[in-house]
Amino acid sequence: MIPNPIEYNYGPRYVAIGDIDNDDWLDIVVANYAADNVAVYFGYGRNSTKSSVTYSAGIESGPYMVTVGDFNNDNRLDIIVANFDANNILIFFGFETGSSPTQTVLSTGPFQVVWIHVEDLNNDSASDIVTANYGTHSVSVIRGHGNGSFSSPTTYSTGYDSFPSMVVSGDFNRDKQMDLAIVNYGTNNIVVMIGNSEGTFGTQKLFFTGSNSHPLSIALGDLNNDAILDIGKVAETLQAKTTYSLDTASPYAIGIGDFNRDNRMDIAVANNGSNNVGVILGYGNGCFASAMMYPTGSTSSISLAIGDLNRDHRLDIVVVSNDTDSIDILLGYDEFFPIQTKYCIGAAPSYVAVADFNNDTQLDIVVANYHSNTISILLGYGNGSFARRTDFSTNTSPYSVVVGDFTKDRIVDIVVSNSGDNSISVLFGSGNGYFPKQQIYATGNIPYNLVVSDFNNDNQLDIIVSNWANSTVSVLLGSVNGSFAKHALYPAGISPFNLAVGDFNKDATLDLVVTNPNNNTIGVLLGYGNGSFREPMAYSTRNYPLFVAVGDFNNDICLDIVVSNYYENMVSVFLGYGNGSFQSQITYFVGNRPIGVAVGDFNNDTRLDIIFTNGGDNNLGLLLGYGNGSFASQSTFLTGAYPYHLAVDDFNNDNRPDIVVTNYDDNTVSVLLRYDRGAMKNEISFAPSVGTRLKNVATSHLNEDDLLDIIVVNEGTDSIGVLLGYGNGTFENQLIFPTGLKSHPDSIAIHDFNKDEQVDIAVINHGTNNFFTLLGKGNGMFENHGIYGASFDFSPVVIGLGDFNNDDYSEIVVAYDNSDHIDIFAQHDVGAFPQRMTYLTDTWSFAVAVGDFNNDSHLDIVVTTAYRNVIDILLGNGNGSFTRVAAYLTGALPESVAVGDFNNDARLDIIVANCGNNTVILFFGSGNGTFPTDITHSTGSLPRSVAVGDFNSDSKLDAVIVNSGSSSVTLLLGSGNGTFPTELTYSTGSLPQSIAVGDFNNDASLDIAVANYGDNTISVLLGYGDGSFTSQIIYASGASPLTVVVGDINNDTRLDLVLTNQIDGCVSVLLGVINQAFLKAETLITGNGSQPSSVVIADYNNDNKKDIAIANLGTNTIGIFLGNGNYSFTS
Repeated sequence: MIPNPIEYNYGPRYVAIGDIDNDDWLDIVVANYAADNVAVYFGYGRNSTKSSVTYSAGIESGPYMVTVGDFNNDNRLDIIVANFDANNILIFFGFETGSSPTQTVLSTGPFQVVWIHVEDLNNDSASDIVTANYGTHSVSVIRGHGNGSFSSPTTYSTGYDSFPSMVVSGDFNRDKQMDLAIVNYGTNNIVVMIGNSEGTFGTQKLFFTGSNSHPLSIALGDLNNDAILDIGKVAETLQAKTTYSLDTASPYAIGIGDFNRDNRMDIAVANNGSNNVGVILGYGNGCFASAMMYPTGSTSSISLAIGDLNRDHRLDIVVVSNDTDSIDILLGYDEFFPIQTKYCIGAAPSYVAVADFNNDTQLDIVVANYHSNTISILLGYGNGSFARRTDFSTNTSPYSVVVGDFTKDRIVDIVVSNSGDNSISVLFGSGNGYFPKQQIYATGNIPYNLVVSDFNNDNQLDIIVSNWANSTVSVLLGSVNGSFAKHALYPAGISPFNLAVGDFNKDATLDLVVTNPNNNTIGVLLGYGNGSFREPMAYSTRNYPLFVAVGDFNNDICLDIVVSNYYENMVSVFLGYGNGSFQSQITYFVGNRPIGVAVGDFNNDTRLDIIFTNGGDNNLGLLLGYGNGSFASQSTFLTGAYPYHLAVDDFNNDNRPDIVVTNYDDNTVSVLLRYDRGAMKNEISFAPSVGTRLKNVATSHLNEDDLLDIIVVNEGTDSIGVLLGYGNGTFENQLIFPTGLKSHPDSIAIHDFNKDEQVDIAVINHGTNNFFTLLGKGNGMFENHGIYGASFDFSPVVIGLGDFNNDDYSEIVVAYDNSDHIDIFAQHDVGAFPQRMTYLTDTWSFAVAVGDFNNDSHLDIVVTTAYRNVIDILLGNGNGSFTRVAAYLTGALPESVAVGDFNNDARLDIIVANCGNNTVILFFGSGNGTFPTDITHSTGSLPRSVAVGDFNSDSKLDAVIVNSGSSSVTLLLGSGNGTFPTELTYSTGSLPQSIAVGDFNNDASLDIAVANYGDNTISVLLGYGDGSFTSQIIYASGASPLTVVVGDINNDTRLDLVLTNQIDGCVSVLLGVINQAFLKAETLITGNGSQPSSVVIADYNNDNKKDIAIANLGTNTIGIFLGNGNYSFTS
């Protein structure tokens, strides 16, 4: 990725996009006129391309235009290039193969092609080609046969001196036949050729574009939602054109798409001479807004393509600029709330609510004015604007305002808390925006905040108010005539402030949550359903919690809580268990002095987001939710001075959430309408190059001359280069060994793999998701030993092993990230795994364990699926095959699983660590492969791994859990009946990820080893055999250790440790020694970018020596290190 355009003088002319390699990411294809080649940039991820490759278009070919299409009906896109200087068309086929793509050349005779359009013109399911021909003033139609071959061209004149620059197709007269629209630069017109059932084109219609307009580009779409293509309106006619100014810009290329997701077609224009691209939003009626310009850094942007490159459901624009020889990507993004409108109200507006006060079906606003002793009503027009305010008097210091229909007359009423005289005012609406009647009710001391709902299940609205000075809430139960009973007081913690309502324990009865700023807690008051509440359960927050809101942030059908912490510039999220209790807070840094908080789905992804006022920054903060209880970093939007409280609703009837905010210090409210104007940001620029993109280098003695040689990885040319040394610092020219088309080799390892005393090379291919070996001949030459291991469709995240087919060889089971299947690899006795069997699970398989769950003496499999919150059970058939029989709900984000008999009934049970809600769940097996009952137990923060063992020597199974969020392990001592009455916690290093159990010091007591991802260490806790452990002993590891396993690597009867180091791309081996410590023996390289994520120890080649298998997340491979029995390994 190159941050700014760089001069390479490649002369890029045109750009096209499409999924060339069928990986579901859009790729970019560019015709480089001056370099006589075509460059393909393969898309990968949000803001980058994973690789690129360049194909020659022929010597002095002058590739002018490029596009894509499937010309041989193999469901893969081919690339077609117009070679202007060579008078031909070049087609590249076969991007799915491991060799170079095949080419077909179509001569265009005397025609120099400047434009290619691809379409099935005659409805025969085969792609045809239409060309615009420079100099001969014509277009040619070349019929495709669907097998990569074509008929001779049929040519149509476009008129003398017309110089056609572009041609497109569409059914303009709705006769189900394709017509052609041709842009004639020289004669200032558009020619429409009407197609017929024979696949030829007859009648021509000319449409003048203006004197000296010299049209260059055209785009088709239904711009006014009448189901008729524009530019075409009705049969053989076009309506009068409408012209839109681009100021001083000279438009050069045009495209159509819905950039702001309003289901209306918009226009994008690449401009020459003005360093920008214009986006013109459509209104859906054929009219358009003024153009918005976005910089490109180039004065000559000559081609554009439109598509969703980063899969965020928003259109992006790719622009080719021939002055800077760059390819710019402008990513579409959502501005959310870029514009505010202010309305003057009373003094010190403290609270806002929304309702329809005058029964016109349009939303209105009510604001409590703390210093004016009034409320202000702003009646809405339904378009996002509001009338001037009308004020109504209240009692002293009105702080909070809420709405409801208290008399059931279908007219909205208002209730206001009067903090200055310990009362509330109920203002009864008349249905016309006025409130002539007011009733006063006494409360506790300094009533601040209000909530309204039916708390005693009598179908009448009740009122609850927080009483700051006497640490209570007042409950006023409503009656059918709109009156309220005398308030009843309930304890609510110290100085209760803000309130929110929800059913936190799923008993169909409303509960209450209250903030207590003066002791940094929130209190949860569970309701009895009769208007009374239990004593509050307190949960610690950060410093000075003010406002609170509720919603289901992790989609587990349990209500969660969010709180603003005024003095610590954070919001706290408490995820609910659904039983009235909550996890410890998860905090997010926000702006200065967060106050009001609300929830809503602001980006229409069905996941709740959090929005809040940052009083000290004069803005709103927005945290977009991921749907799993976590949130992105905040985005901010300007408000007035000291924004205080806010409400969310749709003020302009566009089905998008809008916001109204009280600005306490400037006596206004700000209305921020949800506005999507298809904004773009220029984040990425690429420049083509001719280099091989050297990726990695190594040195060794390759040809037995005792002179050091060099091995290089050439990612750009998909090869390995060997430079034999002369011994004086100079080297021979490179010997090239291909690694395969689009393999993009990333890293190498040097070793004698076949024990012939010659150096061999192992190569990791990032592009083709595999690795292979080059066996050395001792003279600097190598032979390809073929692909080793397997190429995966998805990134492997975890592996397990077991003898599933009773052949006395261990097989490997692999689960993948973002995939709905697992693979099992059966091996031969040489350590290879050629046989692969695939079984469906739920999406996002994450962890796997094996055991005999139905007591048939065949191993079965349990798989956790992290983002579906289930486990899948696959029962083994004894022949290596499996049957998926059931799925069981877990907690949120199950990331680890283990099996054992926890209730001593001789049937295997399953225990799962739920990272998303800080629990473990235990499923009790029935012995027939089903798990009908389960129990849940709390853990520390973010449990990521679970293991089992008898840690207190009572013959009852215990469990130990790694808590990544609290940097600890939790030990649950089992009672033998499936419960864990004793819980112990021990500290570890930072961000522990994985745990392994074994007797490391041969004292017949189980010990624990933990991989600490955050500080690159291993913690070893030695057990005393009674459930207690020593303090951790710390050992250094590689960078970011992810997984730890135990086994006797060197056959000395002492357990050793093996760790995967994700950032280093290596595996560490720590040997156990007699003094109860570990000695770091060897580092095994898994490759740059391999990101080893899981490891298993077993004897894979039956030589009675332990081997190591690693799942590589980054390169989508499994690596095998065959053990030599002395702690060393062969790759």
